[in-house]
Amino acid sequence: VEDLQISSGQLVILCGKSGSGKSTLLKTIYRQLQPDSGQIFLDGKSLDQVSLKETAKEMAVVTQFNTLQFDCTVEEIVMLGRTPHLSFLQKESDRDHLLVQDALEKQRVILARALAQEPKLLLLDEPTNHLDIKYQLEMLALVKELGINVLAVLHDIQLACRFSDYIYLMKGGEIV
Repeated sequence: VEDLQISSGQLVILCGKSGSGKSTLLKTIYRQLQPDSGQIFLDGKSLDQVSLKETAKEMAVVTQFNTLQFDCTVEEIVMLGRTPHLSFLQKESDRDHLLVQDALEKQRVILARALAQEPKLLLLDEPTNHLDIKYQLEMLALVKELGINVLAVLHDIQLACRFSDYIYLMKGGEIV
């Protein structure tokens, strides 16, 4: 990676195919992995000169909300939790739908936890993965409105184009 910079409350997005190095780069930035070469700076300070605790005060991370590999919506997956309460072929009630919406709200809690850190940099690793389009749009609009520095990994180039201030495309572990 040559130079990747984020400043002035930008929403910067890393895009690329699976295996292109997006998440690996993000993990290196939030210090889960050691860089092979180069340096990472936060507020002009090299991260290898800053304690993990200090880094945590400056940087917050939100990873994928749902790693389930099902071909259905998040709402449908969560609604499966109501199945034991329904008789055969019974339709879901308004209460069932309210319980599902409450569970989906918990996704926003994960983002809220990260924001409570008051980070100077918010890192998002596929935060909308497996979310319905409505929730993808809501989450990215919310993140955009925060006005803080955000580096996000997204696989959806259309969403990236719609919400980002700048896009870096990765291929083979490098920004192209």
